Amino acid sequence: MTSTSPDHEPTRPLMSIRRSIPQDWDEQVDLFAIVKLDSGGFVRGWNLGAERIKGYSEDDILGSHFSRFYREEDRRRGKPDQLLAAAQRDGHVEDTGWRVRRDGSEFWARVTISAIRNEHGQVRGFVKIVRDLTAEKQAADERLALQRTFAHDLLSPVTALRGYLDLIGEELPPDHRLLHLAGEASDHLIAMAQALMAEVDTAGQRGRSRASLDFIARGAVSLVLPGDAPGRVVFGQMDAVTVWGDVLGLRRAIANVLENAAKYSDDLIEIEAFETDEGAAIRVRDHGRGIHPEDLASITHEGNRGRFADPGDGGRGIGLASVQRIVSEHGGTLRITSVLGEGTSVTITLPRADDERD
Repeated sequence: MTSTSPDHEPTRPLMSIRRSIPQDWDEQVDLFAIVKLDSGGFVRGWNLGAERIKGYSEDDILGSHFSRFYREEDRRRGKPDQLLAAAQRDGHVEDTGWRVRRDGSEFWARVTISAIRNEHGQVRGFVKIVRDLTAEKQAADERLALQRTFAHDLLSPVTALRGYLDLIGEELPPDHRLLHLAGEASDHLIAMAQALMAEVDTAGQRGRSRASLDFIARGAVSLVLPGDAPGRVVFGQMDAVTVWGDVLGLRRAIANVLENAAKYSDDLIEIEAFETDEGAAIRVRDHGRGIHPEDLASITHEGNRGRFADPGDGGRGIGLASVQRIVSEHGGTLRITSVLGEGTSVTITLPRADDERD
């Protein structure tokens, strides 16, 4: 029996796999759109999945700028170029939102754009991977409508029940034990119904208004660290940049980021709000354990907690996924950078109110 060096064992299966994969493997993938862009954002490659999802044949689309896949309002705000700039700066960028097919119809897409560099680190182009999640979004919207109907139908009878108990109370002693217990139970039901109504209204993006991003951020701090804020949070630049959106949803998104920072670090948490060329930005920085580099690309996927997560902290891997969803629904971007042992920086960038309303 011949022996081989252990140093060479791991490479043989990998080399074998590489030889077995056809060069046109990406053209055979039909579940995902795989779009190759040059450094300027013009389409240079197009697979079967891209043709199926977006409706263009390769001959139709080669040489076109990828911004034609975006809605007019997104192009007007410069979102395609902003995503390319983020991918060039950070290596990759993720975005979820509406995209446009060849026939003008829209679909709900999850998009990842990765920068491709040469041996000198210069960006030569981008690979864009797109998945059509329209069916999933429609199902989620239907569930939301059902929840809204249920919450509305629940609130009316429990409010009436509370009124009947008040009428009964006029006929019984005010300290009647059973009446007191029934009153507490009805109050609890009303509070639950109201909370459910608020939740589905937030998820449905109802009640949007103008608000200052620094005001939303301070509200998130008071929500997560009401008593510990003076000792844990350092406010940096806090510009009153106005955004248009679901204030409760945005506050919840920032609160989720703050919860992670407080959970995975013991030092000060820095927060700042400022204006950039891309829009209004809020940044939360901690000095904790950091996120493993191999987890950064998928840490916003639901259920993915990263390899440094503590199994005993009660997390379920939905916080950052929720942040990504809320930010995408507002036409914004989420950027996460991290250095092991030094901490994590999370930046949420949203369209300014004037840009959004225009």
